[in-house]
Amino acid sequence: MSGTSGRLLSLLSLLQARRDWPGQVLAERLGVSGRTVRRDVDRLRDLGYPIHATLGPDGGYRLAPGTDLPPLLFDDEQAVALAIALQLAATSGAGITDGAARALATLRQVMPTRLRHRVDSVRLTAIPQAPSSPPVDAAALLAVSDAVRSREVLRFDYRSDQAQADGEPGPARRVQPHHLLARGGRWYLLGWDLDRADWRTFRVERMVPRTPTGPRFAPREVPGGDAAAFVAARFKGSDGDDAWPCRGEVLLDLPAAEVAPYASEGTVEAVAPSRCRVTLGAWSWHSLAATVARFDATFEVVGPPELARALDVLSARFATAAASFDHGGTTDAGPRSSRRRAGHRTG
Repeated sequence: MSGTSGRLLSLLSLLQARRDWPGQVLAERLGVSGRTVRRDVDRLRDLGYPIHATLGPDGGYRLAPGTDLPPLLFDDEQAVALAIALQLAATSGAGITDGAARALATLRQVMPTRLRHRVDSVRLTAIPQAPSSPPVDAAALLAVSDAVRSREVLRFDYRSDQAQADGEPGPARRVQPHHLLARGGRWYLLGWDLDRADWRTFRVERMVPRTPTGPRFAPREVPGGDAAAFVAARFKGSDGDDAWPCRGEVLLDLPAAEVAPYASEGTVEAVAPSRCRVTLGAWSWHSLAATVARFDATFEVVGPPELARALDVLSARFATAAASFDHGGTTDAGPRSSRRRAGHRTG
């Protein structure tokens, strides 16, 4: 690479690294005169880079947004990070899988051999986490995001499951949009519902934004100050902290190593080679009781009493369901064999 070409790439890399650069500092970093820096800036402008001169005692330069997308320059770490992020686009639920694949192919084509080998070593197949959920329309996602950024009231039709099945648009809503969040392959809007005077969470793939948007609003403080924690708590059925409203403890007749991979957010403590103490949470006591039962082993309830009562209720329901079933022709393979059939290997 010639000295001029290499210097232009170095200059472009510096301009992309921070907002403002004094001309003299650029000259010192590149080991050239201020006059050469001015000429190189003009060359980059001819290539389509919108570089603005800044005023002040020292004078300087700023790489600004333009009307077209000029060639970009990434360092090694940025290029690899971008390639991995593009491969994970299928898990985002944003409906950009095809666009991300084309972008990755374009990026890979212009990568130097050493970077291409690094990216190829982490080639992966991204599995969407919520395959039953339709992808979010990119235009709707942008409309919601713009309203959040602009602090403008968002008007939209919200399609419930029944409305989607009937082909109906769903009820109209008026919301002050505060945060756009991604969770488990789905996108959610957290906003203040003007008609219900309360915080609400909406699935973006069910939203049909209306135009124009409403008036601007002053943002409110999300309870607790953390939008992600607030929404996570709502998913757990809690109106307060990000914690399950129902928590219980049992002694399970299984080795801790067998239980730990399936305990999710719970804690597992070994108390004997084939016995462990498990603390779990759920949105209701009956859900917690069912969660404990799924380990397919005998157990002892440590507490609280609500968990024991929920187990009594489920026991009666299970007994009734089993009594109503015709067992003719069925076989019992035993609890251990059924667990092995239903499970899977982990690394």
